[in-house]
Amino acid sequence: MGFNGIAGSLSSPGQIPWPIIFGYFVIAIGIAVWVGRRNGGLGRLNTLDYVYIGVGGAFAVVWDFYLGAFIGRAIPSTPFFDISFIGEFLIVLVIVSVVRKFGVGMLTMFVYTLLGDLFHYGFGGEPVYLFYEALTYGLFFDLMIVASRGNIFGVAGKIRNSVNTTRWVGSLEGAIIGYLFGAIPYAIFWLGFFAPFVYGGVVTWGRIYFLLWAYGISNVPVGILGSFIARRVATAVGV
Repeated sequence: MGFNGIAGSLSSPGQIPWPIIFGYFVIAIGIAVWVGRRNGGLGRLNTLDYVYIGVGGAFAVVWDFYLGAFIGRAIPSTPFFDISFIGEFLIVLVIVSVVRKFGVGMLTMFVYTLLGDLFHYGFGGEPVYLFYEALTYGLFFDLMIVASRGNIFGVAGKIRNSVNTTRWVGSLEGAIIGYLFGAIPYAIFWLGFFAPFVYGGVVTWGRIYFLLWAYGISNVPVGILGSFIARRVATAVGV
């Protein structure tokens, strides 16, 4: 038996044990609540921030499922280059750099997932996808904001001994978030646990190891490039 299209498998061969995944999400939620309370949480977000989040989440859906899919017909998708995913990543990167408040990553991915369900996937498998997207992809961005003290990619100029230092720090942050966003959620969390849990997918650790390497190669440079784009956009809009 299942619920809302969720098979509920917890013992597929090679599947990551559910206590590990459950523990991660308990810790992730605990971090989100603790940091949110410490930094003012969603109360720090103003109306304009919510507008950015809504527009960013919506545009990520349009790019991923429509524009990117159309362009992808001419540019074949491979583990090293996926135009739809890269576009989605850059859009979220820009929104995070503009808002730069804890919670923006999780909310943007929440909006993206909700609109993706509404216009493309349907709501089968929920609420798994909402938790998965927000507390992996989104939380990684928010933790980077906390680690940089709100100065992600050097946008706010708080870590600036020189222009070159700012670019170096921003590039390093872009590389880290490129790998975290590009490789960890899908390869580890999705293929290692949620694919069999939701629809009985087969866990193949050889594929997981390969994608951790392949997605790293492709998304680390994209993250570095994205840090420059994000800083330019954030500076242009005057935040």
